[in-house]
Amino acid sequence: MKFILPVCLLDDMMERNRMIFNVIKIQSQVHERPPPKFINVLDDDGLAAPGEIIRPNDIYINKQSPKVTRGGQMSSGLADSDYKPAYQTFKGPEGESCVVDKVALYSDKNNNLCIKFIIRHTRRPELGDKFSSRHGQKGVCGTIVQQEDFPFSERGVCPDLIMNPHGFPSRMTVGKMIELLGGKAGVSCGKFHYGSAFGEPSGHADKVEDISKTLVEKGFSYSGKDFLYSGITGCPLQAYIFMGPIYYQKLKHMVLDKMHARGSGPRVMLTRQPTEGRARNGGLRVGEMERDCLIAYGASMLIFERLMISSDPFEVQISEAA
Repeated sequence: MKFILPVCLLDDMMERNRMIFNVIKIQSQVHERPPPKFINVLDDDGLAAPGEIIRPNDIYINKQSPKVTRGGQMSSGLADSDYKPAYQTFKGPEGESCVVDKVALYSDKNNNLCIKFIIRHTRRPELGDKFSSRHGQKGVCGTIVQQEDFPFSERGVCPDLIMNPHGFPSRMTVGKMIELLGGKAGVSCGKFHYGSAFGEPSGHADKVEDISKTLVEKGFSYSGKDFLYSGITGCPLQAYIFMGPIYYQKLKHMVLDKMHARGSGPRVMLTRQPTEGRARNGGLRVGEMERDCLIAYGASMLIFERLMISSDPFEVQISEAA
């Protein structure tokens, strides 16, 4: 699930210029009606309806603002023709369909009316998405393998996720190992096990020795390791694999939200250099360390192009008159 929360303050500017925004119904709108293809998600009250599929550039608040914002006149006394459209449009990723999950209306501490939309998007895991266990063992997905190519045990069980064991010694996440042992023993005997490396105040936490004893009784190795076969060759693997059930969660850092590239684009007026950041269609920075690598490699013309021609070139008019 991916949640996007656009928040709209309806009268945040009221104290400064006495301006109030209007959220109006589509049926009652006469002047400057929005295009029909962008108002499919709007309900009768001018707000997006929960459960509707919303796409980029769709209007989720049919809002109007006064044309004249100076003079101190309260906008509540203005006619309908004195307002101009100020739609709030959805700026989600292109080519994807999201769903309006919830719409909440509330007041903040200054008694300003606020509207919050929770927009839901279901995504499948892909390369570069971030995952984590409950012990701080975070990491990104490096590859996705077909089910038939995965290693399997003698019982025909395939793992859902494979983690590099070099992440254990330096991080010292002993609790994750105990969770694996306790989870494996728990699903085999139908009991709960306390999955922590620090015990329990009541003293009822199972020791590793007790969990290992349960594993042996159920036909597993006392250490939680299994004898696996390669899904590609069918031959046994050269080592025993530490395998068992562990709770994993998908984090909000997804490659679809971070992927960015650009050829040419906007520049900053002051420095004439490309803008910074994905939201502003910015360029990719060649920093000091990248410069050092290019110098070590001897790519002088590439450095010249990146730092001069592709960065901040400009033309000036020079008078030839002496």
